[in-house]
Amino acid sequence: MSSSGILGFILIVINVIVSYQGFTNQTFFDGYKFEVDAILKRKDYKRLITSGFLHVNWQHLVFNVFSLYVFSDSVELVLGGGMFLLIYFISLVGGDLLSLFVHKHHGDYSSVGASGAVSGIIFAAIALQPSMGVGMFFIYIPGWLYGILFVAVSIYGIKSQKDNIGHEAHLGGALVGMLAAIAVQPEALRYNYATILLITVPAIVFIYLIVTRPHILLVDNLFVKNNLPYYTIDQKYNAEKKLEAATIDAILDKINRHGINSLSKKEKDLLDNYSKR
Repeated sequence: MSSSGILGFILIVINVIVSYQGFTNQTFFDGYKFEVDAILKRKDYKRLITSGFLHVNWQHLVFNVFSLYVFSDSVELVLGGGMFLLIYFISLVGGDLLSLFVHKHHGDYSSVGASGAVSGIIFAAIALQPSMGVGMFFIYIPGWLYGILFVAVSIYGIKSQKDNIGHEAHLGGALVGMLAAIAVQPEALRYNYATILLITVPAIVFIYLIVTRPHILLVDNLFVKNNLPYYTIDQKYNAEKKLEAATIDAILDKINRHGINSLSKKEKDLLDNYSKR
């Protein structure tokens, strides 16, 4: 990494340190992750930023810090350190705000990851220098293609909803970062408009759809079919809440009949996590 990328390196170190703390301390993780009720009801707004330095696992962390490592140099070099940090953090918050809007009715929805901020840096870099590329495992991927793949993976992640990664934040952060870069360097739009439109239009269209027609967020997807009827994200959320309530009722009934010592460790953990919420 060149001297121009020192801020990117510092952010990588912070992400690694904070994420490791989250990996080893569940209380720390729960206290700083993105969670709808904690933000909207308890006004714990710091989570809009702190959640961006936590990750689900090492694979999630490595993917984000690698992407930041590859793209941070060019943004910091072209726009300067101050603008680089501004894009990083407004992309982080912008991505989380989109997630908050999409999941405003899902109180215990939670997610973590620097993906919104990193997406903003990636798409800012692509807007400024679409000819740049990403080299990994002896494969060279043009920056514009990496951007398209990133959008596709984010859309798939939103539709599958199989983890606690903030996939909506990918798209929100990406658009914020790209628009910020264009605002600072408007000539980028004139020279790189084809690449910018190729990446931006599908992202905007999908964000519009998930905001106005949330029923498109189906549980099934191209790669996972369970031969069950399609459910919207709201229907899936309500079904999960009913299942959780039934499970807690069964645990409480077991305590009533046989005492708390009859509970397994898993049952005690479920009850403890439920009581904390």
